[in-house]
Amino acid sequence: MTQIVDIRQCDDPRDAIHLACQRLAEGELVAIPTETVYVIVANPLSATGVAKIRALQPEGRRTLLLKSCFELWDYVPNLPVYADKLSRRGWPGPLSIALDSSMTSGLFRDLGQDAQQACTALDGTVTFRSSSQPHLLEIMRMCPHPLLACSETLSGIIMPRNAAGIAERFGKQVSLVLDDGVCRYGEPSSIVKVSEGGYEVIESGVVSDCTLKRVCSEVFLFVCTGNTCRSPMAEALFRRLLAERLQCQDEELMDRGFNVISAGLAAANGSPASHEAVNVLSEAGIDLRNHESQAVTERLLLHADHVLTMTRGHLQAILSAYPDLISRVRLLSPDHLDISDPYGGGFDEYSACKLSIEQSLLALIDQLLLTDDRF
Repeated sequence: MTQIVDIRQCDDPRDAIHLACQRLAEGELVAIPTETVYVIVANPLSATGVAKIRALQPEGRRTLLLKSCFELWDYVPNLPVYADKLSRRGWPGPLSIALDSSMTSGLFRDLGQDAQQACTALDGTVTFRSSSQPHLLEIMRMCPHPLLACSETLSGIIMPRNAAGIAERFGKQVSLVLDDGVCRYGEPSSIVKVSEGGYEVIESGVVSDCTLKRVCSEVFLFVCTGNTCRSPMAEALFRRLLAERLQCQDEELMDRGFNVISAGLAAANGSPASHEAVNVLSEAGIDLRNHESQAVTERLLLHADHVLTMTRGHLQAILSAYPDLISRVRLLSPDHLDISDPYGGGFDEYSACKLSIEQSLLALIDQLLLTDDRF
C-alpha cells in the first residue's frame, strides 16, 4: 500500500526527507513534486529501483535529476556551449537538457550498465534536469547519487499536479508519495536537445521558445567599482557600437542574441550614473540618465559569458573568489592596461576615460567579428 506523507504537516520536514531517502536506498519508487508536475523517481545505483522504474515506464524518455548546473560537468565533461548556457541560466528550473549519450562519461559511467540504458532514450540521448523544488533539492543533497525520474508525460498523459492524482494512478507501484501540495506549473518542463552546433526543442513545455533564445544569448558583463562611471559608460557604448556593427537598434540586440549589462564590486543598488558620465555620453547621443547601479553577484557572474573588468584589481578580486571563472574573466583593455577611475574629476577626465573605453570596445568587437557568425 502506498504511503502518503504530507510534508507540510510534519513536525519536522526532515523526517519525511529521511524516509524518502531510506525508501530509495531500499530500491523502492518514490513520487515527489517538482515545480512542474509530480514525478516518480528511483535510485539509479539500485538494480531493484532501476528495474521497477523501467517496468513502470517500459519505453520513452527518463531524466537524470541533478543537484545543480555544476554537477552536470561531472557527467558531461566536454559540455557543449549551449548546454552550458542553458544549465547556468535555466537551472534550477523547468528545463531539461538532452545530450547525445556519446558525450557522457565521468560519473555517468559509474551508474552501471542497466542504469545507463534506462537513462538513454530511443534517440540515443540522455536527459538531465535540476529542479528548484526545495524538498526535492533536500533529498538530492542527502543522497550520494542523482535520481532517475520517469517521464513527465506517460502514455500521452501529463503526470498529475498533486499527490492524490499520483496515488490514484500509480498507487500499487509507488512505495511513498511526498505531498507538498499542487505543483506550480502543472505542465511538463521544456526538453531541449543540444548538439555541438546548436539546440532544438524536442518537447515543448513551460519555457517558451522566446525565453530559450534569450537564455542562449551571449552575455557581456562590464565591471568596475561603483557602477556609476566606467562600467555604465562601457555598457552603453558597447550597446551603441555593437548595434551599429550589426545594423540594428540598441533594443534589438537581445533578439540578435546579445545581452549587455554592468555592475560594480562595491556598488550600492539603485544609484544613478555620475553627472559627468551622463554629460560625456550625452554628447555622443547616448542617454545614461535612467541607469541604476547594481552590485556584482554570484548569479551575475555565473550567467555571464564574458566578464570584462576595468582594472587588474577588479579582475583579481573576482578570480580570488571564483577561480573557476578564469576562462571568462579578463581586462577590457586589449593591451592589459587599467582604465583609471575618473570619479572626482571633471569633464576632461571623463572624456579621456570614455575614449579609452571606446577604443577597447572597438577592439573587442573586431575580435567578435572573427569568431561569431552573427556578424
